[in-house]
Amino acid sequence: MSFQFGIDRLLGSSRLLAELQHKNVALIAHPASVTSGNQHTLDALLESGCSVIRAFGPQHGMRGDKQDNMIESSDYMDPVHQIPVISLYGEHRFPTPDMLKDLDVILYDLQDIGCRIYTYISTLKYFVEACGKAGVELWVLDRPNPAGRPVDGLFLQAGEESFVGCDTLPTRHGLTVGELADWFNAKMTARANLRIIDMQDYLPDEGPGLGWPSGLRPWINPSPNAASQNMSRCFSGTVLLEGTTLSEGRGTSIPLEVIGAPDFPLEDVLSHLRAFVPEWLGSAYLRPCFFEPTFHKYQGSMCKGIQIHTDYAGYDHGAFKPFRLIAGLLKSLRHCVPEYDLWRHHEYEYESGRIPIDVINGGPRLRNWVDDEAQSYADLETELRDVENRWTLERQGILRY
Repeated sequence: MSFQFGIDRLLGSSRLLAELQHKNVALIAHPASVTSGNQHTLDALLESGCSVIRAFGPQHGMRGDKQDNMIESSDYMDPVHQIPVISLYGEHRFPTPDMLKDLDVILYDLQDIGCRIYTYISTLKYFVEACGKAGVELWVLDRPNPAGRPVDGLFLQAGEESFVGCDTLPTRHGLTVGELADWFNAKMTARANLRIIDMQDYLPDEGPGLGWPSGLRPWINPSPNAASQNMSRCFSGTVLLEGTTLSEGRGTSIPLEVIGAPDFPLEDVLSHLRAFVPEWLGSAYLRPCFFEPTFHKYQGSMCKGIQIHTDYAGYDHGAFKPFRLIAGLLKSLRHCVPEYDLWRHHEYEYESGRIPIDVINGGPRLRNWVDDEAQSYADLETELRDVENRWTLERQGILRY
């Protein structure tokens, strides 16, 4: 026995392939949708004799060519296979009845990175709902969660849903896409005819990958700025920076692995955090650094900040809580420089009525806590522990590995 993705299990099963014969199939995929032999899922399915008549590309495009948020993709004809590729990040984000017309089965094969804010799981939920209404089978070809099982962050508040927060999950949920599909489907009024094609020999709690099969499979960026497993471990915290005036490293070679700005008071912020809540620094190695973004925030300006390293011998996966780390740095910055212009105000992921940090966090709780000097680190820690305990119990029945 050896590790296999869900797509490998499908291709290796004559029984499953026979079920797809004579059915009209569609595929949801992106550049990281590959087999263990590094063949793209679309190519592999067509070689196997599956009648894939349509493909769907999520945010950043089927080819992963769209660099930033709010850069939409267009529909196009695949130049090799001559099948239509429909954009799910353009005029539509929710699949329409016309998109599902004439389909018998939809295969979902997107590599996720384990955070509620990463939009591939929003696309998953939308297809669970749409397939349930349309009577189309949905097969989820399961893939690893490279951030592993740990839980961190706050629950999205009901009524605060968006494309970067499709349901009342914690920020870092610790589930695979197959497990998430089960959770979404159980909440639907019209449940989908859902099938999960499990991975083989997936051991999410074992090192060195602790969620990702390190040394067994190459890392392929599921989106342009998801450039490493280190990024996937950090993302549930560093994504919060998209709602701030601080740089998250877009425009550098280490996006979403850093925090900084030209005027970032690094020493003061770290000293304050170490004094009041040193455990929030976790086990990551926080390396002071300088970087100059070539685009995005502070383009062409020298930024002072921190690079977060989880890929070293002293890293403790259970002790590293990226949401706490970044939330703590924001609170510390507010304490050290109360007048700091911290929050951005612009349309973020199609939400114009709320400021970005509230959209990202799934409600105003984090922003209010950072800005209220009367609220302590202990206040937020109590909430975060409650979220961990409640979610760990809730998800227990859907864990597949």
